[in-house]
Amino acid sequence: MSDITDFERRIAAALDRIGQGVEGMLRPGAASGPADAAPEPAVDAAELAALREALDSERAANAQLVERVRAIKEKQDSTIGGLERRVARLTAQLEAGGLDAAKLRRANTQLSDAAQALREAMAAGLQEPHLINKAMLAELEALRALRASDVAEMEEILAELKPLLTPNPAPNSTPNSTEAANA
Repeated sequence: MSDITDFERRIAAALDRIGQGVEGMLRPGAASGPADAAPEPAVDAAELAALREALDSERAANAQLVERVRAIKEKQDSTIGGLERRVARLTAQLEAGGLDAAKLRRANTQLSDAAQALREAMAAGLQEPHLINKAMLAELEALRALRASDVAEMEEILAELKPLLTPNPAPNSTPNSTEAANA
């Protein structure tokens, strides 16, 4: 990008120098040098026309380069904006996945603790119905956390697949035909 800006600056400077040279040739007493200096050769009309045409073509080339730089900058800005939005979305998904993983770890820890207490009660020959209930609740919580994690993962997969599965509407299609296709 800096190369293009540098080229643009150099072309503009060259165009200015060419323009000043052409203007100097057009002025009849413009040569203000020492008296013993060689007189400036007369400017030929064909040469002047060729110089003006070269100046115009350089200006046109400069305008094209400026337009290309602007288009590249706009494309770069839109690409960066899209990437920033994608990073934000992926960051949110990562945070949600981290929360789901923490829930799952907590539920598994509760399940493990309840199972351990139930094993100890069984080894001691005690029948503790509240330990069975506690173990069942911990297992249900673990299953719910696992299901929530699976749902979140499926939503992430669907979010990535949705742009690929959505057909692009044809340029000649009416809004009603695309609504019918989506229904």
